[in-house]
Order: sequence, then structure tokens, then C-alpha cells
Amino acid sequence: MTSTAKLPPPTGGRAPHPEHLRHVVFITASAAMGGFLFGYDSSVINGAVEAIRSRYAIGSAALAQVIAIALIGCAIGAATAGRIADRIGRIRCMQISAALFTVSAVGSALPFDIYDLAVWRIIGGFAIGMASVIGPAYIAEVSPAAYRGRLGSFQQAAIVVGIAVSQLVNFGILQLAGGDQRGRLLGLEAWQWMLGVMVVPALLYGMLTLAIPESPRYLISVGRTRRAKEVLAEVENRDVDLDARVAEIEHAMRREYKSRFRDLKGSRFYFLPIVWVGIGLSMFQQLVGINVAFYYSATLWQSVGINPSGSFFYSFTTSIVNIIGTVIAMVLVDRVGRKPLALTGSAGMAVALAFEAWAFSAPLVNGRLPATEATVALVAAHVFVLFFALSWGVIVWVFLGEMFPNRIRAAALGVAAAAQWIANWAITASFPSLADWNLSGTYVIYTCFAVLSIPFMLVFVKETKGKTLEEMG
Repeated sequence: MTSTAKLPPPTGGRAPHPEHLRHVVFITASAAMGGFLFGYDSSVINGAVEAIRSRYAIGSAALAQVIAIALIGCAIGAATAGRIADRIGRIRCMQISAALFTVSAVGSALPFDIYDLAVWRIIGGFAIGMASVIGPAYIAEVSPAAYRGRLGSFQQAAIVVGIAVSQLVNFGILQLAGGDQRGRLLGLEAWQWMLGVMVVPALLYGMLTLAIPESPRYLISVGRTRRAKEVLAEVENRDVDLDARVAEIEHAMRREYKSRFRDLKGSRFYFLPIVWVGIGLSMFQQLVGINVAFYYSATLWQSVGINPSGSFFYSFTTSIVNIIGTVIAMVLVDRVGRKPLALTGSAGMAVALAFEAWAFSAPLVNGRLPATEATVALVAAHVFVLFFALSWGVIVWVFLGEMFPNRIRAAALGVAAAAQWIANWAITASFPSLADWNLSGTYVIYTCFAVLSIPFMLVFVKETKGKTLEEMG
């Protein structure tokens, strides 16, 4: 998508006045609501997994497909969002995403059968995919250069907050239902309310899109220069030369090279080596099993004897740890570098996952883990999420945005993102069956991937801290 390119800095490099900055923060936060819904919709299913299994009397394999099928929609939404936004505008694209989130929430809360639920999950996934692309692109296009980095972090912050809020809402609904995921509340089962409550932030997102302006870059691309100047006047320094800014944007757009898939081909192994590195980063991010913590944690804890209320509470505390780790990464990424954070995270994840594997290897006593192993499993799960969040959760996206040469950046990002969705699907779809086979063995597999990520990072990934995008080739 051409919109991911950064705008040139304001004339003279001056930051906007405070009143302009407050307005830009409002615009950015409104756009980041898509990220909030991304996180919320991705993880809210965590609270409904066991209820869906019980309601429709399905096995682990079928259950996994219902959970993972949303990722098909995610991949399609992410692949098409850029073209849609370039054709009809960023704001219209956000509004379509908000509408799909709303429809998906209502449909998921009121399904006729398991197949019906799967369809609504795909629709919600499509909205997630759109939000994952449009939010960051729009924010980059409306943010003043002096604040673009910090404002750009709103999207990731919104995602992790959305995850946390979904778990808090799930926990609250479970308490109202007397601790029963299928308990009745106003004629519906608790899990239906969990999935349906997303209507509220989805409608809020839609309303906020009515209050923010279209991207000046898109406006210029369709010849609406006068309106583009008005928007630039809202977000830039009041002393900026608007004609010069429009000329800068037009010049940048003319110089852009729209990379194509064929540009990624190398002489050996089909893709260029740098593309394979990007694919590897994307896949390792998922193959350590992070989404098990967000899609299946409630089910996991219940499987080793923790009651539903306790399992939902631990899902919420895990999401809080995720926020803390993300903030740490945002603070340190430009100070200590990308590779040191990634290596620290890999080591921490490997140790935590190994402890989880050990804890889950203990035989259950009366359907519960022994006290020592249960404590180790809970602590290790939180440590794992912390080390992931402060490293690979953020670092991979930074690397992917910086490591590719300009001429292939857009296409390479698309391939790497596709690899990430595929790996995400593989982990999400396989976990229930693997857990039935051997829960400890499953975590040994995740531990191995965390360990392998260390030599991969050391050997194949180059540090990008302090380098301009042009220095990447």
C-alpha cells in the first residue's frame, strides 16, 4: 500500500503548536480504535472456547478450526485493505472495518449453529486484517514528523489494551453468570454476551471516524488539494507553508516505486535472502506459541484443574503483563537496539517455556496439578508473556518496517505478513489436538522454537538501529 511511506518533515522541522498537537493526538487515538478492536476481537474468543465446545458438542479438532478460521479473514483483509484504501480513502475503509466488527459481534453472539459461528468469525477476521493495515498507515500520514514515532506507537498500545479489556469484560460477565460460561444472562448464555459486547467499541470506532479528517496524502492523490491543505493546517505548525507541504507530498508520491511480487525473486531458493529473513522473523514470532496465551489460556488453566473464575482472572493478569512488556519495549527499542532486546526476549521465553513444560509434565491429582507445579506454571506463563512483549511482540514489526530495501519494501512486507498469519493459524489450529496428545510435549515444541530463534537472530538478522531506510539498500 503506497500510504505506508512516511511524509517529509515539516518545513524547518518545527513541531506543531500545543493546540494542534492535542488535535493530532485525538485524531491518532481515534484511528487507533481499530487497533483496540484488533486486540479485543482477537482475544475475546478466549472466554468462549469451552462453552462453544460444550454447546455444540464438538471435539478438539473441530473446535480449533472454529477458533483459527478467523485468521483466514485476517489474511484476506490485510491483503486487500491497501487497495481498498487507495481507491475509496482511509476513512471509508475504517468505516467498513467498524461495520464488519459490529456485524461480526452480533452474529457471533446469536449463531444458529457452529458453521454459522465460523462465518461470523471470518467476517470479524476480515475486519481485523483491515484494521491492522489502515490504522498504522493513516496515523503515519497525519502525524507531524517530530511526533510520528510516538504517535505511531498508539496502534500497538491500543492492541494490547484491547486484549486486556476483552479479558476484563469476560471475567466480569463470568462473575455475573455465577462462574458458569454457559450461565444465563437476560436470555443469552454468558459466552454469547462475551462475544456480543464488542458491539460497543465497534460503534464507537464508527462514530469517531466521522469526527476525523481524511488523510492529506489520499486527498492529494485524488486531486482534492484544497481540502488537503485544510487538513494539513489542522495538524501541522500554523506557520508551515501549505503549498510547499503539498508539493513535498506530491514529489514523494511521484518518486515512489510500487514493488511487485516478482521483485522479491532471487537466483536461489526462489526469494531473495533478505525476504527469507523477514519470513523467518514473522514465523518465529508465532511459533513460540504466544497466541495460545491469548486464545486458549482460560481453557489451558481449566484443563489442569483451575476453576473458570480463576482461569479468567489469570487470563486478565497475563494481558496486563503484556501491556507492561509492550511499554518496556517502546521505551528501550531505540536505546538498546533491536537485536539485544530480541535476544533477551528469546532467552527469557525459552526458560519460561521450559518451566511450563516441566510443570505440565506432572500427573494430575484429582484433576489438578500439584501445588508446586501449578505455581510454577502460572508464574512461568506470565514471565513468558512479559519477555515476548518486551521483545518479539514489538521488535519484529520494527525490523520488518526497516530491514527491506526501498525498492521491495511493500511487497516484502506483504509476504512476511502472510507468513505470520499462516504461522499464527498453524499454532492456533493445532493447540487443542496437541494438548490432548501431550500438554508438556506441546510446550517442549514451543521451547525449541524459542531456543532456535537465538542463533537465527545472531546469524541472519542485522541490527537496524540508527540507520536510515535509504541505508537498507
